Amino acid sequence: MTINNQDRKKKSIFQKIFSMTDRNARKMCKEAHSNSAIESLFFSRTLSKPSGHNVQSFRVFVATWNVGGKSPHSSLNLDDFLQVNNQADIYILGFQETVPLNAGNVLVIEDNEPAAKWLTLINQSLNKTHSLNSRGLKSAASFSGSLFFQKPSLRKISKTFRTESKRRLKTCNCTTELERKSSKEFCFRCQQSNINEDDFSSEEDEEGTSNFEMSDVSTSFNTSQMKYGLVASKQMVGIFVTIWMKKELVQHVGHLRISCTSRGIMGCLGNKGCISVSMSFHQTSFCFICSHLASGEKEGDELRRNLDVIEILKNTQFPKICRTPNSKVPEKILEHDRIIWLGDLNYRIALNYHDTRKLLEQNNWDALLNKDQLKIEKDAGRVFKGWQEGKIYFAPTYKYSYNSDTYAGETIKTKNKRRTPAWCDRILWHGKGIRQLSYIRGESRLSDHRPVCAIFLVDVEVTEGGSKKRSPSTNMKVGIEELLPFTSK
Repeated sequence: MTINNQDRKKKSIFQKIFSMTDRNARKMCKEAHSNSAIESLFFSRTLSKPSGHNVQSFRVFVATWNVGGKSPHSSLNLDDFLQVNNQADIYILGFQETVPLNAGNVLVIEDNEPAAKWLTLINQSLNKTHSLNSRGLKSAASFSGSLFFQKPSLRKISKTFRTESKRRLKTCNCTTELERKSSKEFCFRCQQSNINEDDFSSEEDEEGTSNFEMSDVSTSFNTSQMKYGLVASKQMVGIFVTIWMKKELVQHVGHLRISCTSRGIMGCLGNKGCISVSMSFHQTSFCFICSHLASGEKEGDELRRNLDVIEILKNTQFPKICRTPNSKVPEKILEHDRIIWLGDLNYRIALNYHDTRKLLEQNNWDALLNKDQLKIEKDAGRVFKGWQEGKIYFAPTYKYSYNSDTYAGETIKTKNKRRTPAWCDRILWHGKGIRQLSYIRGESRLSDHRPVCAIFLVDVEVTEGGSKKRSPSTNMKVGIEELLPFTSK
């Protein structure tokens, strides 16, 4: 009886699978009916843990904040917002409307001065560099109305706060030990690809000329004393995402890629859409999506938001940068091990203003949440199928009068700006190995939105010997407030 190549391939796969010690893997393989199903099962790292690997939990802080086009002032203290007393290993911060969404910012030139300010203030809180001269937050000259005026260099200030070369983070982070042990059994363990930093386009690292005064920023603190380093920062019109890590962890980041998807005017402009960041951390793949979805509280507007999500998942594509043959570095969002989606998702409450206000006065969150569009659409399977969100115990985050704790529309002056209060600002996650410790809102009055923050413990597959044993006192600390529901006053 002759055996063709396909049969030989199947036989080889079966032999490898049945040599695994994981009984559940064997049972599942026996039930598989197709070659593709078997290969999919075979390449899944969730069936059994590779030898030489162990799982460690890292504390991840995630926050989203629509800042309403308001540029931060130099005296703004972000310590409370970043919960710096409960230090995290990783900070994922997403902002929306860092600039007003006018025609100039959307169609002509992107204003990155506010984003540079946010980076500087974040660094001040995480690295305690409060002696920074405020001149570092100002451009050397005013805008003066010229559309071609050189804006502050976000790239330059980003480079200042990095502890590792951005180009190095774009390479494989695999160690020599993995290179020796690498096999096709564990698809994400790619061999060192010998990528030279010069092989990458220098476009993202070239700073060019700028009128932004960097002298005070770059000399006011010693980078060797920084506790946190900047991993990534990216702006698309008003959407801005930035990722920071404890300095000793940054070296374990690799395969760093960023993808922008525009969903704004005519479905192609960047006033709405998302920035997605893909990276490997040790041997686990991560994806963070910061989005600003379609606005509006008319009936049917939730369907436009659903479409934004669907198109983002469909169209986001990360470039191939790993040169290892047959590597399985994710190229689509849902291919990653751990995924966190944050942003102004803009889903509203399906009630009129007066009924919503009545339930708000009673602090009847459950009744309001039953009318939350995101919950309704998600429960119906029309959007975010398979995603999770923590229980909401805080008041709606939108829309407030500026510099006030009063919802817009409650006074005669703001009646024409009235919007039904809603939980527009949300954080969701997808994948195993993610445990949420807290889900709260902040109380800054800077914007007409309140920021929303979450803390997670995230499991990461770490190569034995590739990392020092971690102190549970710094990374596994869970404050008592994280074990109790948060109730807004």
